[in-house]
Amino acid sequence: MPIASDDRPLADLLDEIGRCRQCAAHLPHEPRPVVQAGRNARLRIVGQAPGRKVHQSGIPWDDASGNRLRAWIGLTPAEFYDPEKVAIIPMGFCYPGKAASGDNPPRPECAPRWHARLASLLPDIGLTLLIGQYALASYLGGARNATLGDTVQAWHEYLPRGVLPLPHPSPRNQPWLARNPWFEGEMLPDLQAAVRAALTDRSTHSPS
Repeated sequence: MPIASDDRPLADLLDEIGRCRQCAAHLPHEPRPVVQAGRNARLRIVGQAPGRKVHQSGIPWDDASGNRLRAWIGLTPAEFYDPEKVAIIPMGFCYPGKAASGDNPPRPECAPRWHARLASLLPDIGLTLLIGQYALASYLGGARNATLGDTVQAWHEYLPRGVLPLPHPSPRNQPWLARNPWFEGEMLPDLQAAVRAALTDRSTHSPS
């Protein structure tokens, strides 16, 4: 299918990202940038970096963490993987390899090189989900609270800005979820409502 002229700049940028080898010398495998975006996307998800399974499949959030994230935000896989609904832009686009506990941090070169350029081509984003400490640090900076948990618990303060902070949905965070029952009992309903409102707003503003 031909690409509309309005979509060409984003398609070209995604192609450029797909060919990026800037961090190749620091990665355990051949770079395989994983990103999803469509010009009409209303929801942006900023996570950490692909894990090993996502590196192998090339599909963002194609793992247990992704299953939990989709349950949290109340989207079906079909909705989640529709780039015209959801832009998935991690802090690092390539798998950074294993650390002593979990994976290495996202490569620091990635977000400064690509995020602003992507944002400039996604004019309809109505809600951004910031998942984990690296996304919170990059996008909120000094507006964060003392800890990740404190920042997430203050979600009502961030929602009017079109931003919601979240912990990482990794199974490793199950102890945190158990210690913070307010997250699933109080925040998740607001999270799902905000996601649905963002996507509904997108549909009302789409060209006929």
